[in-house]
Amino acid sequence: MEYSDLYAQRITSLCQRRGITINKLATFSGLKQSTINNIICGASKNPTARTLHMIAIALNMTLAELLDFEELNNYSFDEEEAE
Repeated sequence: MEYSDLYAQRITSLCQRRGITINKLATFSGLKQSTINNIICGASKNPTARTLHMIAIALNMTLAELLDFEELNNYSFDEEEAE
């Protein structure tokens, strides 16, 4: 799994748990829906901290809370280099 896939899965999962569509997340965050879609579909491999922060705020979280999840914390860059 690529590093960027972790962001996509996290955002998708949080939206599903909160009953928020990607469109609503875009509205709440002040980002373009295409920006969020690009993260979700993997077109954006390296979203900026600012973008992730705006998404976190829209989800009523801090950036630290958004990025503090098991899959990201356990990610090994060594595995990525081996691919």
